[in-house]
Amino acid sequence: MTDRVGYPILTEKTIRLLERNQYSFDVDVRSDKKEVKEWIELFFDVKVIAVNSHRLPGKKRKIGAIAGYTARYKRVIVKLQSGYSIPLFSDK
Repeated sequence: MTDRVGYPILTEKTIRLLERNQYSFDVDVRSDKKEVKEWIELFFDVKVIAVNSHRLPGKKRKIGAIAGYTARYKRVIVKLQSGYSIPLFSDK
């Protein structure tokens, strides 16, 4: 199950979402909301209120004469209960 949840996303929009206690992750297309919620709660020891997801389209790529698409993936936005947070940066 843990191999289906990818990594956190840090863009301008997702940094704005951090102010509202929402975190974005890329996950495998086969993952469902319930699975993602259980994994996030177990791994980070937080309480998840809601999980929103959407599938991003694959981008068109051309290498020489061969044209194709990059792999599709799913992005989830996880809303946490107030008082909880996920450390995105380690203090090393």
